[in-house]
Amino acid sequence: MSSLSLGIVGLPNVGKSTLFNALVKNGAAVASNYPFCTIDPNVGIVEVPDSRLGALSSLVKPEKIIPAVVEFYDIAGIIKGAATGEGLGNKFLSHIRETAAIILVARFFDHPDIIHVNGSIDPKRDLETVIIELILADLETVAKARDRYQKAARGGDADAKAAITLIDSLEQALGQEKRADSVFKNLPTGVSDEVAALVNRELHLLTAKPMLIVANVGEEDITTTAQSIFESYQLESIVPSAQWIIPICAQLEAELSTLSPEEQLDFLQSYHLTESGLTRLVQQAYSLLNLETFLTAGPQEVRAWTMPKGSKAPQAAGVIHTDFEKGFIRAEVIAFDDYMKFNGETGAKEAGKLRSEGKEYVMHDGDVVHFRFNV
Repeated sequence: MSSLSLGIVGLPNVGKSTLFNALVKNGAAVASNYPFCTIDPNVGIVEVPDSRLGALSSLVKPEKIIPAVVEFYDIAGIIKGAATGEGLGNKFLSHIRETAAIILVARFFDHPDIIHVNGSIDPKRDLETVIIELILADLETVAKARDRYQKAARGGDADAKAAITLIDSLEQALGQEKRADSVFKNLPTGVSDEVAALVNRELHLLTAKPMLIVANVGEEDITTTAQSIFESYQLESIVPSAQWIIPICAQLEAELSTLSPEEQLDFLQSYHLTESGLTRLVQQAYSLLNLETFLTAGPQEVRAWTMPKGSKAPQAAGVIHTDFEKGFIRAEVIAFDDYMKFNGETGAKEAGKLRSEGKEYVMHDGDVVHFRFNV
């Protein structure tokens, strides 16, 4: 499973494939007006917008620029009963397990020519339907896992005994239609963070994954705010705050993705927008996964590398190559703003802005780094 993978899910005909087409800008995903159009998941690699790469390149003049990327999976529509095999059921839910986070697409627009699987537009109901199916699928996964942990616990394995305690709490919460993340955020007594992480990695629980809502709005509502949607539709039972909601008109984004950069700017300005919804979605998805970027700059390439927030220098070096982490000596670090202010590495070094950092250095978003290592 990629640490940068997100599954696009929702009911049929809510705009998932249209959104995916716009994201990957190649129209490869089929978008049609009937359920189960998307049988197998389409996978798209999408660049993370980062203006710092262009700025660095203007100084370094590299042969190529390589941005950070996010994988998006367009997963077929889920209907009520999917967890027990309705529609194409568990086949689709198994695809979601391979992603690190979930984007729930809900339809907030009405259109006489686009059918709705439930016959009416009710975004909160639709989101709850999908989440319940994910919960039911998790409940089945947890029940199956219990026997495995019980066998290990009978053999005296302390971690397995703690895992059983966690399984008990998960079954109780899921049985009450609560997501698994509610348990992982408040672990039961006797369950360590390490055991919880191990169980979560092994079970790939769907409702333990971070979730982001895309509110697929009509063209007339393109400037509506996330806060307005959060309050108007009373979505506090689904997401903790409006920051997890992104209003997007998927159809307009699909049109926008076919235009040149100049045409895109004119298009956005005509709607009084400064950036596309897709740009906001990719950036928020990156943040949702608790990730940051460090940068490398040289004549061969300027590149953005992805790391978990709070990574220390050796772990960041390991993102480039495992040998860099194993043989880590030091990291030569320049803050991006200093790199630009002093016209590159030489100027920053002369100004005393190049720092030599050791193994305990916690990386910052935007650090321009050269790692020293010995293998």
